[in-house]
Amino acid sequence: MRSIDVAERRARLAVRHRLAAATRTDQVTEIAKSLVVLHATDPATVFLSVGARSHTVTPVDVERALYDERTLLRMLAMRRTMFVAPTELVPVLQASCADALAHKQRRTYGKYIEQAGVVDGDVWSWLAEVEAETHDALLAKGAATGSQLSKAVPRLRTQVNTAPEKAYSKPTNITTWVLVTLGCEGRIVRGRPNGSWTSSQYTWEPIESWLPAGVPALPTEQARAELLRQWLRAFGPAPITDLKWWTGWGLGEVRKALTDLDVVEVDLDGTTGLLLADNAEPVAAPEPWTALLPALDPTPMGWQSRDWYLGPHAPALFDTNGNVGPTIWWNGRIVGGWAQRADGEIVYRLLEDVGADAVAMIEAEVARTTEWFGEVRAIPRFRTPLQRELTA
Repeated sequence: MRSIDVAERRARLAVRHRLAAATRTDQVTEIAKSLVVLHATDPATVFLSVGARSHTVTPVDVERALYDERTLLRMLAMRRTMFVAPTELVPVLQASCADALAHKQRRTYGKYIEQAGVVDGDVWSWLAEVEAETHDALLAKGAATGSQLSKAVPRLRTQVNTAPEKAYSKPTNITTWVLVTLGCEGRIVRGRPNGSWTSSQYTWEPIESWLPAGVPALPTEQARAELLRQWLRAFGPAPITDLKWWTGWGLGEVRKALTDLDVVEVDLDGTTGLLLADNAEPVAAPEPWTALLPALDPTPMGWQSRDWYLGPHAPALFDTNGNVGPTIWWNGRIVGGWAQRADGEIVYRLLEDVGADAVAMIEAEVARTTEWFGEVRAIPRFRTPLQRELTA
């Protein structure tokens, strides 16, 4: 069993994730492919993750890839988390993750409607009719907000109280439920937001706007194996528990999908890791590099076992729900954090001594990130301890 030490894992991270200067590119979709998907719970993350791995890309370039060229698509997938994915990967994500999620969402929302007693007859047939009407309305309009669709499809305004016995609960219409389910099913997609690139208020469009024939169907097991293959190429080597955590699947499902791949076991300082057999050659350390990565960036959120690049800094940089804030990287490890203040200033704090040369490179990245934001102010979706201190 070959041993891969922390230094080589950090070198692989730098090269595979396009963080070393020589590996950066201005091809937006290629950056997404390098990371499998871009984390998109916070809309700003998508743009800042691309910016950190490029030379001259601007927010306009990312918007072009998303909404004009449509080589990227926003969808719920692993762990019911929002991602931006290369469109060619959408069938894999749909069959491996989203189809099961759509089934779970429909079952949950259908039970709420059934319990509320607001529908005469079979709830599931009624819900299927509403979903079909909504999709048809969106095909006719081309793009619409939830509010606009609820006017076109009156049954979307059906009110349901999910917890009538609770004083705090109140009736809400089913518009969002239907739209989220249709999105998980791959029939509609979140389009251009109403506002800047940091906005999370999206219009909806039919999937046919991105994929004219819809999402091609794949066998579930084939899709799961392909998703693990892509993850291992980008994030391997790693213990199987990291694959289980990232996908959100059961351990048995992960093991079964791995049987379709040619993988080898390697020693990760006493822990067994997995690596694609055709990706096992040693990787040399690149030239010294630094990066300012945004909150929820795919790199720090790519593994459950993080000590080899995070060290002792989790209490300052993660919130209580496991969300990572903005991080500063030096040669494959996290050494500090940063934040944007209300006046636009980028402020940071190093959590360990990295030397004068590293500080000079970090300052250059701070200046570049400041330019990226321009006049835009990103309001964080969550706050970490260090972020709160830096913006106080």
